[in-house]
Amino acid sequence: MEDQIQRAVQCIKESKGIMVLTGAGISTESGIPDFRSPGTGLWEKMDPMEALSTKTLLNHPEKFYRQGFQILTSMKDALPNTAHRVLAKMEEEGIVDLLVTQNIDNLHQKAGSKKVYEVHGHVRSGSCLECEEEMLLDKMENKVADGEIPPRCEHCGGIVRPNVVMFGDALPPCFDMAMDAIRKYDLLIVIGSSLEVGPVNYLAYLCKKLMIINLGPTAYDSRANLIIRQKAGEALTSIYEALKKA
Repeated sequence: MEDQIQRAVQCIKESKGIMVLTGAGISTESGIPDFRSPGTGLWEKMDPMEALSTKTLLNHPEKFYRQGFQILTSMKDALPNTAHRVLAKMEEEGIVDLLVTQNIDNLHQKAGSKKVYEVHGHVRSGSCLECEEEMLLDKMENKVADGEIPPRCEHCGGIVRPNVVMFGDALPPCFDMAMDAIRKYDLLIVIGSSLEVGPVNYLAYLCKKLMIINLGPTAYDSRANLIIRQKAGEALTSIYEALKKA
C-alpha cells in the first residue's frame, strides 16, 4: 500500500490540473449507507426507481413523501468525515482544482469545499414546480410532518419538490460544465464510486489520467493508471501526509 501511496503522490505532483469525482463510498464513513450495496436493506424495502421518481411525486405524492423523501431527510444531519475534510484542505492549498460529486448529502460543503459541482442535486432545499421558489428542506419536512402532502409553495401554492435529481430527471447544468472542464485537467481522481452510473461515469472515459480510490472494483478499472483499494479517509490522509513530506 505504501508503494501505491507514493505513486499517487508522484501522479499528483506531475499533474497541472486535478478534478476529483466522489460517489457514495466517500460518505459511508459518515453513516450514510451506499444504497446500491447489498445488505444495506434500503432498497429491499422499496423500489428506488419508483420511490424517488418525478412520476411518483406527481401521481402518488403520499407515497413519495412517506418513502422516498425519508431517504433524503435521513442524511441532512450527517457530518463530514476525514475524507471530506482532507479534500477541502487539498482544495484550499491548490492541490485539487474542481470537485464533482454524485452525492446529494452536502458533506463536501460542510467540510469547507468551495468549488463543488453537485451533478445529482442536493438535500439543502426544494423548489416549486410552478414558480421555482426555493424552500429549505427543514421547512418541507415540517410541512410533511404536519400532514401537508405534498408541501405547497408559500408564494404560489404549487407543489414543492426536493432539489435532487430523481429518476426520469435531466441532469443539472453543472454536469455539462464538468464534461467541459475534464478536458482542461490531466488527472481525475475517483473516490468511492463504482463508476456504474451514467452519464457521470463518462468523465472517467474522457480524462487523460485516472486514479481510483475505492474498496471494490469499478467499471473503469481497466482504464486506471492507479487503483488504491482502501477506505477513502485512510487513503486520502496517507496521500495528503505524504504530499506534505514530498
